[in-house]
Amino acid sequence: MTDAAPTRILLADDHALVRRGVRLILDGEPDLTVVAEAADGAEALELAREHRPALAILDIAMPRLTGLQAARELSRTLPETRILVLTMYDNEQFFFEALAAGASGYVLKSVADRDLVEACHATMRGEPFLYPGAVNALIHNYLDLAREGRTLPAKAITDREEQILKLVAEGHTSQQIADMLVISPKTVERHRANLLAKLGLRDRLELTRYAIRVGLIEP
Repeated sequence: MTDAAPTRILLADDHALVRRGVRLILDGEPDLTVVAEAADGAEALELAREHRPALAILDIAMPRLTGLQAARELSRTLPETRILVLTMYDNEQFFFEALAAGASGYVLKSVADRDLVEACHATMRGEPFLYPGAVNALIHNYLDLAREGRTLPAKAITDREEQILKLVAEGHTSQQIADMLVISPKTVERHRANLLAKLGLRDRLELTRYAIRVGLIEP
């Protein structure tokens, strides 16, 4: 019997030191191998298209595109690539958004040395991997919804608006955002106006504060 080829992994985190530590954990396993590293969400998408990894491990808070934004795009364009979110955020909102974005698991960086390899193996077996706090959140959320007959609330803004919000908050001009997203500056301005109206905000500063509050950028 021949050994199966190791699982090919794309690792995305904007901190080189974190990537190095995670890579040491993963490359220490004979059935896992990191084939590409990305420093932001947009680079993660480019490398995923190039390398076609079996598994993408994505941080949430990254420049250009967050891990959640990248996960949504990966799920749409490379559905065969499975996704794990590796994050410092022990946060129910991000956990549910990660699941909605197509992630198979949610691992906290604080216990990555303990949980990450197990999460990779579970994901490749087609099983979800959730840290204990997330399991409790999922159960409580389901019970609350069932008891009250509610559905999950829709997102306040569209994926494209979220993308533009992040780039505005990072300080990019309308022309730079237009170039990055291959749209016109006028379209960028329209999205920005829609964001201000939807969120009840006045200017770029308030947009930036909002982006920090919802985890699109780090303070």
